[in-house]
Amino acid sequence: MTTGMDVGIDLGTATTLVYLDGKIVLKEPSVVAIHTKDNSILAVGKEAYNMLGRTPDSIRAEFPMSGGVIAEYAVTERMIKYFLHQIRATLVVKPRVAICVPSGVTEVESRAVVDAAVSAGARRVYLIEEPVAAALGAGIDIAKPHGSMIVDIGGGTTDIAVLSLNGIVTKESIKTAGGSFDDAIVRAVRQNHNMLIGGRTAEAIKKEIGSVYPVGDGAEMEVKGRNLVTGLPRRFTVSREEIYEALIEYAMEIVTAMQSVLERTPPELVGDILESGITMTGGGALLRGMDKLISKYIKAPAYIAERPDECVAIGTGLAFRSIPELADGFANMRTHQHG
Repeated sequence: MTTGMDVGIDLGTATTLVYLDGKIVLKEPSVVAIHTKDNSILAVGKEAYNMLGRTPDSIRAEFPMSGGVIAEYAVTERMIKYFLHQIRATLVVKPRVAICVPSGVTEVESRAVVDAAVSAGARRVYLIEEPVAAALGAGIDIAKPHGSMIVDIGGGTTDIAVLSLNGIVTKESIKTAGGSFDDAIVRAVRQNHNMLIGGRTAEAIKKEIGSVYPVGDGAEMEVKGRNLVTGLPRRFTVSREEIYEALIEYAMEIVTAMQSVLERTPPELVGDILESGITMTGGGALLRGMDKLISKYIKAPAYIAERPDECVAIGTGLAFRSIPELADGFANMRTHQHG
């Protein structure tokens, strides 16, 4: 049993990660399976994720988070309770909890996150903006008088910020993110092959052969789907080239948002970024060619952080070390005291 009472949570649209005592102690899909007759929770996390696309009418498996914020409050509350329960057995008292939120989150959305965490057993709740948490988790010294650009491509949002002297200088949060890429693949497969695939298959295609930078190696992948004409299942092959065509439009939306942030950034800080580069975090940073695409259009080197999909969770946990600076400065780190 540990006396460590500070818990960092990356409550992501696709995946939830929990950071405690210097390590990631939980990493599970942000999915809940519900019985439609009485709204009882049947499964949460990995077990619920395995039910996606395979449930009868009596069971509904869903992502209660949308665009990085709560879409289904009651379901999200129960999901947070479940995840905190998984670690509460190792805690002596109720923990302080830091949860990351997108830069564009509203006060109403913030309150929903806080209330859900408090109901789930948190003693005190802090909300920290995702790009700040990502920068901390990536090991960036945000206190220096030096411009640092962070691009966090999550499942529901992409958060972009320029940081300096413990402050967010410019920022932007857009809904184009990992889920957008998956949806684009589903539409492309329907249009090109007259086949219907699910989100899990689209994600597998994205990871296996997806690219947003021309490769030209002719890579292909065999997948299964349902023919929209006959209604029958069929195996078919998709190519890297057609997936590239589906993804590039959305990748360029991220690049455009980055250009918008830089246009609003003081020239001295832009000069720092051109010299030191751009740090990429989030699962979307692993999309093949994303770093090259950014470097090409932003004209600055782009680097993928170590363990990019865990940076936000790590940074959320590390934020407890800097609460005075963050609470009084740029991060809009809202604090809420309870009981």
